[in-house]
Amino acid sequence: MDISREDATREAPASLRSTALRPGPVGLVTEAIRETWSRRRLIRYLVQADLKKKGSDTVLGNIWWVLDPLLQMVVYVILVSIIFQRTTPDYPLFIFAAILPWKWFTSSVYDAITSVVGQERLIKQIQFPKIILPTATTFAGIANFAFGLIPLAGLLVFFYSDRISAYLVLIPVIAFVQFVFTLAFSYVVAGINVFFRDIANVSRHALRLWFYLSPALYSSAAIDALGEKAPVVAQLMRINPFYTFFESYRNVIYGTPEGAPLMPLWRDLAIWLVISTVFLALATLFFKRLEPAFAKVL
Repeated sequence: MDISREDATREAPASLRSTALRPGPVGLVTEAIRETWSRRRLIRYLVQADLKKKGSDTVLGNIWWVLDPLLQMVVYVILVSIIFQRTTPDYPLFIFAAILPWKWFTSSVYDAITSVVGQERLIKQIQFPKIILPTATTFAGIANFAFGLIPLAGLLVFFYSDRISAYLVLIPVIAFVQFVFTLAFSYVVAGINVFFRDIANVSRHALRLWFYLSPALYSSAAIDALGEKAPVVAQLMRINPFYTFFESYRNVIYGTPEGAPLMPLWRDLAIWLVISTVFLALATLFFKRLEPAFAKVL
């Protein structure tokens, strides 16, 4: 994903070429919103360039967003259903409802981590708001998530048609809350990685642990059962945002084991929307505070 010198120069006004006067916290967040909105065309270009680059890096291109979650699903179905011999009705759909949003989150985070350092030469040469870099990679993740809905539709139509319900139209609502959280998280890791390049390595292990501590391979009932033996651990697992996200996706996609659709966890989603919005404001402030040092560190 590259930005030409001409495009970046045209997009960056002269008022942004001086960082002598730095506004306060509210001013920095407002500045970031203004910069992002005023450069929406540049962000769109970066999103398109990112999707095109990923599509040309492999033979199958963006088709991997269709195949990869299906292959992951097969691996976990074999692991849980055959090796561990745990039975859950329609388990492939059960697990896919968690794999798809998790892949969206992890791919967005990995791309955000390298979004700034990957433009090292450009940042040293041209003054422009760096916050558009992780913003663009996170928005590109939305298109990838949309690709992932194709195999989900295939599973529902060809194998689990009895679980199709009108509640599926609520997927974008859940996805919006997850997007706000993901954007905030992306700003944080993108900024930190400029100064500590080990973030990319650490994140792989941290995200893998995060996945296993979330109700992806198992249901929330397993966490409730754990609460009888280790209530503190169970409560910590419940305040995990992906407890709410996974359960909400699974409610509208999978429903109950018997096949009855359920509503998302509206109350928990509302809480996480508020938390994620505050998190996004703080992450934006954090990124903007670090931004002036990027050119020097890189």
